[in-house]
Amino acid sequence: MKVFLALWIMPIFLLGSWYGLSYYDINFGYRILTRELHDLVFQIYGNLLGIPPETIPALVLKAIIFDTFLVIGFIILKRRRKQIWAAIRRMLGWSDNADVPMQAPAPADSEFSRSA
Repeated sequence: MKVFLALWIMPIFLLGSWYGLSYYDINFGYRILTRELHDLVFQIYGNLLGIPPETIPALVLKAIIFDTFLVIGFIILKRRRKQIWAAIRRMLGWSDNADVPMQAPAPADSEFSRSA
């Protein structure tokens, strides 16, 4: 789960850091963080997608929010899986055989006569 969370948060952190630094032209001498490259990247993405470049950041933010809800849902499912299945069984009226101990079958007519 830790690896999953790290692989999910790392691209979001890198994209957010790049976007914030390049949007405000805080480049520390790196061309990749300049505002000109920022505008060029969004112009290229806008041309590829056929949409105005100004709408792309809002779409990316919506995708990140949606992905965040999915990841939170996966975490909740993983941690509460047994409780969720028990609630579903109760809701659907299925019997929960795990709570009831198994009973040995009754012997069939053990009192019958052995004489022929």
